[in-house]
Amino acid sequence: MDLIDTHCHFNFEDYDQDRDHVWAESQAAGVRRLIIPAVDIQTSHEAIALADKYEGIYVAVGIHPNSTAEFDEDIIPAIRELASHRKVVAIGEIGLDYYWDKSPKSQQFRAFESQLALARELELPVIIHNREASDDTLAILEKWAKDLPNSLKSRLGVLHSFSGDVSIAKRALACGFYLGFTGPITYKNADEMRRVATSTPVNRILVETDAPFLTPIPHRGKRNTPAYIPIIVDRLASLHNIPTEEMGRYTTENAVKLFQL
Repeated sequence: MDLIDTHCHFNFEDYDQDRDHVWAESQAAGVRRLIIPAVDIQTSHEAIALADKYEGIYVAVGIHPNSTAEFDEDIIPAIRELASHRKVVAIGEIGLDYYWDKSPKSQQFRAFESQLALARELELPVIIHNREASDDTLAILEKWAKDLPNSLKSRLGVLHSFSGDVSIAKRALACGFYLGFTGPITYKNADEMRRVATSTPVNRILVETDAPFLTPIPHRGKRNTPAYIPIIVDRLASLHNIPTEEMGRYTTENAVKLFQL
């Protein structure tokens, strides 16, 4: 299969000792392309450097909500310049995070809305981080989605590593977003996530590792890698009662369409 990991922190130090080997192993597993989402300006530069080095690697640039404590509007021109790189395909990961107390909500809102405005200006989709902030995240996205250029209306972005309930999923899908599913779809206690996945149309599903985090069963407890994407594809295929190859084809087509790979 020709699969795409749409969310992998391949620039993190977890891969510094064997990055070439991990990438080769992932390609051997059928994962030919991946997207590295940045969490701040430094990681945006790191991700672009890796995209320049490796064929098949693309980048999203932006400021993660947990990195927004020092956010200022002066940062936006730097993100805009980074986004002009030929392998930058999205703004992200951006959003809200109420689980960690690393940035005041007011700062998170300011950074989120400023970067959504930039994505609209640049006509780039967004990669959304939402942790225990579903209502506020969706309210902001629903407002943003109402006033977009035609080029973005069919490719707004993805709610990455989706962890909301079915009602939140319906709101996101109604807006036009894709939903990204990660290793927890394989966990024993993830029944609600599986209900969401089952109710999500196959043409709106993306697969991600969020590596090095969220390792799927049977490798849970170890470092995650893009080579484990087929495990997630297989679990989603079983939920939709279709062949694994067919689900893989859907997720790849979805990623190509959303990010114009």
